[in-house]
Amino acid sequence: QVQLVESGGGSVQAGGSVRLSCARSGFLYSDDCMGWFRQAPGKEREGVAVIDRYGNSLYAESVKGRFTISQDAAKNTLFLQMNSLEPSDTAMYYCAARGQCWDPRNFEIGRFNYWGQGTQVTVSS
Repeated sequence: QVQLVESGGGSVQAGGSVRLSCARSGFLYSDDCMGWFRQAPGKEREGVAVIDRYGNSLYAESVKGRFTISQDAAKNTLFLQMNSLEPSDTAMYYCAARGQCWDPRNFEIGRFNYWGQGTQVTVSS
């Protein structure tokens, strides 16, 4: 069983930075991916960034060049460094994990079967 706990959300002004962390416990017994997804009020949950255990990553077009996903395998922790934040980045951010994943080319949100509770990021103009 995999458990995920996010931290690091908060309120920031436009142009500012926030770093999210996701602590993971438990193991997936195959090539796996971890990712960040977000959901704004009244909108569907969308992929932000995903990374496999080899470091291959995928980003949403809207965050490329501003957000960076990384992981500390030894500490089982996933990070999302968010720079140059915009009001449109305001959302609940979720950490997720799935097995049988390598070199992600699509977010395939439905294949992520482990989710954290989410952490709110609010960007004011």
